Amino acid sequence: MSSLLKVDNEIKTKVDAFRERITGEAEDLVANFFPKKLLELDHFLKDPCINIIELKEIHSEINLTVPDPILLSTLHDGLEAQNAKKRKLEDGTGEDKVTGTKVFVMPGGMMKSNAKLVDLIEKVKPEIRTLIEKCNTVKMWVQLLIPRIEDGNNFGVSIQEETVAELRTVEGEAASYLDQISRYYITRAKLVSKIAKYPHVEDYRRTVTEIDEKEYISLKIIVSELRNQYVTLHDMILKNIEKIKRPRSSNTDALY
Repeated sequence: MSSLLKVDNEIKTKVDAFRERITGEAEDLVANFFPKKLLELDHFLKDPCINIIELKEIHSEINLTVPDPILLSTLHDGLEAQNAKKRKLEDGTGEDKVTGTKVFVMPGGMMKSNAKLVDLIEKVKPEIRTLIEKCNTVKMWVQLLIPRIEDGNNFGVSIQEETVAELRTVEGEAASYLDQISRYYITRAKLVSKIAKYPHVEDYRRTVTEIDEKEYISLKIIVSELRNQYVTLHDMILKNIEKIKRPRSSNTDALY
């Protein structure tokens, strides 16, 4: 077989060392890291910071005052408004568009994020990243254990492939949690911008609090899902560890 493809001995030695390192890391992850991590996350789910019952406690004050209404006090202003409306009708738009207030600077300086949610997100994000990285290591280990393609006796190989598929699914779900956090910040920023532009509209202010409450609930669900994924992966791999490590039984084993 080696005669079909010439491989440099030094490179082969380094690749074999890499395989051994991945094997050692992955086996330690499954045997020790996964159970420890699921217990840590289970304990985290009992933390008071993630078990606030009254969601009003996580609300963040929006320091944007409502300005006094602007009255058209001069004839010139009135004519300008009429001319603007006339131009709009001539353009064929037909509907009045509220342009809102031009915002050059925030009255109180930079508009702060919801501090309580930011603190919670900063605790959850490392856990998401850890799950993605550890799943990637275990996935590589299982893929390296898959034997060459042959006819028959592939039941163990199918178990390996299902394990890889499950690890890939967990990776994708964990990555989607990061996307969800990014979308929260973007959505909230747009709403705060709307409040600055349309300070008289109360619904925008209420929507910000609704978004904050929704994100808080989502973060607790994310932590719960992270714990459950560690449990599922640990249980699945342990139950099938024999077939994962030795996907094909030898003919000698089949005789007994």
